[in-house]
Amino acid sequence: MSTHSGSLDASRSAVSAQPGRWEKIGYGMGGAANNVIWTGISTFLVFFYTDVAGIAAGVIGTVMFFSRILDGVSDVVMGVALDKTRSKHGKARPWLLWLAVPFAIAAVLLFTIPGGSGDVTTIIYVVVTYNVALLIYTAVEIPHGTLGALMTYDQHQRSILNVAKMIGAYVAIIAISNITIPFVEALGGGQSGWVSVFVVYGIAAAAIYFVTFRSTVERTDPTSREQADDARPSVKDGLTSLLRNKYWAIITAVLMLMYVFNGITAGMAVYFAKYVVGDPAMVGALATALTLATLIGILFVVPAAKRFGKRNTAIAGCAVAVIGSLIILIDPDNVALATVGQVVRGFGKAAVMGIIFAMLADTMEYGEWRTGTRIEGLIYSGASMGIKIGTGLGSALIGWSLALSGYVGAQASQSPEAISMISALFIWVPVIVSLLMIVLLLFYKLDAEYPKILEELGKSPA
Repeated sequence: MSTHSGSLDASRSAVSAQPGRWEKIGYGMGGAANNVIWTGISTFLVFFYTDVAGIAAGVIGTVMFFSRILDGVSDVVMGVALDKTRSKHGKARPWLLWLAVPFAIAAVLLFTIPGGSGDVTTIIYVVVTYNVALLIYTAVEIPHGTLGALMTYDQHQRSILNVAKMIGAYVAIIAISNITIPFVEALGGGQSGWVSVFVVYGIAAAAIYFVTFRSTVERTDPTSREQADDARPSVKDGLTSLLRNKYWAIITAVLMLMYVFNGITAGMAVYFAKYVVGDPAMVGALATALTLATLIGILFVVPAAKRFGKRNTAIAGCAVAVIGSLIILIDPDNVALATVGQVVRGFGKAAVMGIIFAMLADTMEYGEWRTGTRIEGLIYSGASMGIKIGTGLGSALIGWSLALSGYVGAQASQSPEAISMISALFIWVPVIVSLLMIVLLLFYKLDAEYPKILEELGKSPA
């Protein structure tokens, strides 16, 4: 894993002190690569399993929940591996190069459930392929997320990089949410249509990862290649530093809740469109309303955070998201109200997602100041564990709640209990998690403390 070389140090001296426009675009494209595949999985995989493969919703919910817990553990392992990585390409960038193609292959395998398999064989196949896909996703997403902190110390530049990442992500989310169902039908429908679509998505994502790898530069790791072995923190020191970082704990908890929100709003959209609104084709419109509003809202996050602070911007976003859900509650089967509610939710979501990873990056310097140990990989991977648990909990809530309500996959109509459960999941879970995020963010004070911390560490944002 460790290939010692001085070439990266030499390259640092030849680049600008801060990321340029094209480098920011390249980093943002990595967010698109993540979501070309991941949006397809998070939005459609549960639906594929229940309504195409015919697997019971409760089984899928259980598989996804426990898989996500295990995946959260793998995040910490990946963080340790990332902190120990030294190659001629840097610390984070080489992982994008190494695993772009394997991630594409793993995504395709999710949909290639062998025909004629028995129930046990099918479930084993789902468990294995889903966990392999999660593991590889972890090993590309954590390095990409950490890369933003390795590109600059400057808080404002980190905010811009986070916005670039989110813009790339939401462009991909809008595209994948809208084209997937028509694309599957155009390629013949059924399982073969899904497999063909994810072959295309996998090729596209791998190509974009290569662009991100080629266009970015790591600047902030001060360790020379010759000092690398001695400077690497032990696992014990790294975990101790992580657990003493109170602001990391707050942001990780917020991320976990935010991804429950994301998992529910994405995973339930297809059910809400089909059984509450009464038109499965509306899933694209509902997803676009949310995502396009998020994309537009993200453009205003950096100036808002600069004026009001990152924490206050995120708190305001959570409050707006609550209002959006309450708009949908007025008349859940009203298409116009559902669309307006999704737009308002999207603006609220933008204020959180547009700034939260920049807040996470700032906790790296706090942890270094607090404990004397710098652990970029563990900081991000530990937070990623929270993300995975949140996403898994969101998916599990869908499966378990649908099973509890008597939902039957692929059935033309559902019972009133099932339809009520679908509405409750789509509307009330986002309200609850948004309120919990507000409570947590009230304890986050790092915005005001960060300049002094950076000064005491002797690090210039420039």
